[in-house]
Amino acid sequence: MPKILEVKHLTKRFGELAAVDNLSFDVEEGEVFGIAGPNGSGKTTLFNLISGHYSGAGEIVFSGERIDRWRAHRVCQSGLARTFQIPAVFSSMSVYDNVRAGVTFGHRSPDKDRIIGEVLAVLGLEGKRNLLAGNLSLFDRKLTMLAAALATQPRLLMLDEPIAGLSPVEIAQSISLFRQINQDLRVTLIVIEHVMRVLVQVCDQLMILHDGQRISQGRPEEVARDKRVIEVYLGEEDA
Repeated sequence: MPKILEVKHLTKRFGELAAVDNLSFDVEEGEVFGIAGPNGSGKTTLFNLISGHYSGAGEIVFSGERIDRWRAHRVCQSGLARTFQIPAVFSSMSVYDNVRAGVTFGHRSPDKDRIIGEVLAVLGLEGKRNLLAGNLSLFDRKLTMLAAALATQPRLLMLDEPIAGLSPVEIAQSISLFRQINQDLRVTLIVIEHVMRVLVQVCDQLMILHDGQRISQGRPEEVARDKRVIEVYLGEEDA
């Protein structure tokens, strides 16, 4: 499969601290690529670099075009969207209007109502379209944020700890949605997550970060047996 994302020698420093340290990896089009690691290992900083929220040293190539000097809005409009650990929604707006904001920001399609309707249907939000986002449960706020991101019609979607704080039932629903987005909507996914069993279920490739560097990458079940990963991240019992 062709590479949809190429990260080359990416570095981000905050003073003397290298949050991302000379990191290189590729993501193939159509796959689900997982990222895990201890707190402070550079995962969210990496997302901020790729999505244009931070600038750093190195190269980021998306769909054959270098984007590491682009602003966040241009990155999104090129077909690369993201979500956040804490649901980022317009609390005083309805679910429908949150998704409308996404479709309006993402592109100039003349058929915005159709796109909004399709996204609401995929995520099971049709019956909640008129509710204020600020009154929703955590799960539904996450779904609303996800819907707004999908409404930009991305080719690559980055999910930052999408199941954090959810119940087992909601986690199972989320896993099903991720597979549907990847397989039916043909969106490549990069997922940051701490729950290894979820990454093993949904990911084709898994990369473990530690101190801003890659310490392991490969099939999730293989990475989970890596001695260095067990030592610095999983521990013997979780492995």
